[in-house]
Amino acid sequence: MQIHVVQKGDTLWALSKYYNVDINQILAVNQLESSGSLVVGQSLVIPTPGLIQYTIKVGDTLPAIAQQYGVTVQAILQTNSLTIYSPIYIGQTLLIPKRIQTTIEVNAYTTSISDQTGKDIKNVGRYLTYISPFTYAFEDNGTIVTIKDTSILAASKAQHVAPLLVLANLTGGKFSSDLAATILRKPNLQKMLITNIVKTIKAKDYKGLSFDFENVYPEDRKNYEDFLKKMATELHKAGLFLSAAMPPKLSDQQTGLLYEAQNYAAQGNILDFVTLMTYEWGWAGGPPLAIAPINEVQRILNFAITVIPRNKILMGIPLYGRDWKIPWVKGTQAKVVSHQEAIRLAAKYSATIYYHETYQSPYFQYTDETGQQHEVWFEDARSIQAKFDTVRQYGLRGISYWKLENQFAQQWAVQDANFLVQKLV
Repeated sequence: MQIHVVQKGDTLWALSKYYNVDINQILAVNQLESSGSLVVGQSLVIPTPGLIQYTIKVGDTLPAIAQQYGVTVQAILQTNSLTIYSPIYIGQTLLIPKRIQTTIEVNAYTTSISDQTGKDIKNVGRYLTYISPFTYAFEDNGTIVTIKDTSILAASKAQHVAPLLVLANLTGGKFSSDLAATILRKPNLQKMLITNIVKTIKAKDYKGLSFDFENVYPEDRKNYEDFLKKMATELHKAGLFLSAAMPPKLSDQQTGLLYEAQNYAAQGNILDFVTLMTYEWGWAGGPPLAIAPINEVQRILNFAITVIPRNKILMGIPLYGRDWKIPWVKGTQAKVVSHQEAIRLAAKYSATIYYHETYQSPYFQYTDETGQQHEVWFEDARSIQAKFDTVRQYGLRGISYWKLENQFAQQWAVQDANFLVQKLV
């Protein structure tokens, strides 16, 4: 696989000839709707089996090239019959061997509890370790609110994907601090809830549980940890996993309702693994920004790895983008867009796609028919590759996508070129 950034004058026919790849392969792996015009700045995945040809540019170094392609300097030297003393020069062509593939675990959340999701899992299940239907809920008496997950569970079993039952403190579509407090402060209700969870997991053949408790009151921090310990004990007796989603924190002293009750060190000790929700910097109610700027993601990881074992961390990866009206006005809401929708918008309005090197994210601006200006940030092959490089750099357990409904073909192609997927069932 190579990632090609479209330049002015590029055509699919010319690219297929240049890379010696069938044009239909390029169309398929990039979900291109036709062989028509491309968008300047658009990233394309080029399926190039075997060795990759790389032409050295100004500023290149062998260590940088090796890091870019996920190989060692020694592997490049051996492939090209070079030594560490051999000169390299601008314009020189190097053959890059196949990327070293690391085995990781891959989770994907899905909020679409439907037969279509079952079909999606059948199509991409080979790329997944876990699937996490979002979400089961619970009442203040400890009873479980179930979902219609039959088709998802059937597809998961067929594709050897381990389903995780997600439980959230949601009520009325919002995370409820009071609902969490009701359970966390009453041992009898905890016992009831734990019993119901284990019973449901066994009945539906889930392989584990994933908590998404958000906006827990700071005073319930210790109660939450004790509850997780009880839950872990019961699940482990049955040979089941326990995990939880956690907000992105820069320190244990970080203030705010979203953060204070979430103890990275304690949960890292109790849980089998955690999902860090490393996204939402560019949120719907805020100004235009990359959803997951890689520099901010790495700041979170720099703290997390000091208190949570690296082999317990799944790094969250967003598959969605957002379209903001600009100039941004406080109180307005950005629209969610998929990768494909973003490309269609750029093509429709003849926008040039740019790439922010610090954030490692693509973006563009356009003006619609009413004269309203927009700014779009989204994910593409380059930004996904940057995130995968980070996972490898930090030696993490794996990744967790939010969410399956926003998947795009480039994402799976880049994942497949980088990683082998751990299967547990």
